[in-house]
Amino acid sequence: MINSSNTLSLKSIFRDFKEITKAGLAISVLFSSIAGYLLGFDAEHPFQLWVLLFLCIGGYCMVGASNAYNQVIEKDIDVLMDRTKNRPVPSGRMSPNMALFIASLLTIIGLILLYAINPKTAMFGAISIFLYTSVYTPLKTVTSLSVFVGAFPGAIPFMLGWVAATGDFGIEAGTLFLIQFFWQFPHFWAIGWFLYEDYEKAGIFMLPTGKRDNGTALQIILYTIWLIIASLLPMLGYTGQLFISPFAALLVFLLGLWMLFYAVKLYKSRTSKAARNLMLVSVSYISLLQLIYIIDKFLR
Repeated sequence: MINSSNTLSLKSIFRDFKEITKAGLAISVLFSSIAGYLLGFDAEHPFQLWVLLFLCIGGYCMVGASNAYNQVIEKDIDVLMDRTKNRPVPSGRMSPNMALFIASLLTIIGLILLYAINPKTAMFGAISIFLYTSVYTPLKTVTSLSVFVGAFPGAIPFMLGWVAATGDFGIEAGTLFLIQFFWQFPHFWAIGWFLYEDYEKAGIFMLPTGKRDNGTALQIILYTIWLIIASLLPMLGYTGQLFISPFAALLVFLLGLWMLFYAVKLYKSRTSKAARNLMLVSVSYISLLQLIYIIDKFLR
């Protein structure tokens, strides 16, 4: 007979592990890495299931470690915000030392698995975790430029898959990085907009002007336009082996207009509801764009 208290304990441990590693976010990030890998393999660099498996597990470990480090560093800040006060560390369910141990273990496992794929994949994984924990996280309470810094580790997963597939960082991986880099700004500024009051409690700076004003909304529109331009670069034939057909480019363009529509709606209304809608659209946008790129590759 299974001891109910042990079952409850295992459930709570699993729940806390999911929360300390932000499982939902980590899985969405992994989708970008998988997309990059599917775009990267070819006749010269054939598909290898073990590489994809190592990329998924290693990638989850690195993202999970970053999130765990973040929650240790920000434990006193997280207590102040409704959105984060029930996380394992600020709520007291997990000690900072235990969270730090989990983060360190995940870092080691992640780096070993990514290095087994190739050294460049491990290097970019290490750069990502360093920038996120040592630069982006401390800057969040100092300057809104933290979003710019955070866009670098946030943009790595898409191109990480390409590097894992090819062992090379060239114009192709750089283009994938650029797309996800520009995507970070409207996405996170939309989050910063509708969670403005919660972030304000903790003294976290997210919006470029520091306010929910026309200046911030205009920058969201401008970065969405840059995102659309970056996403169409593979159509021009100057991005090496990364190429999309004119039809795929049309779909990507329409997808960009869809996101731009919601960015303009935010500019006009300046409401939390409009910002939340933009955030949800941005999540769908990046996933759909990656799917279009992948499908187009296999249909050509």
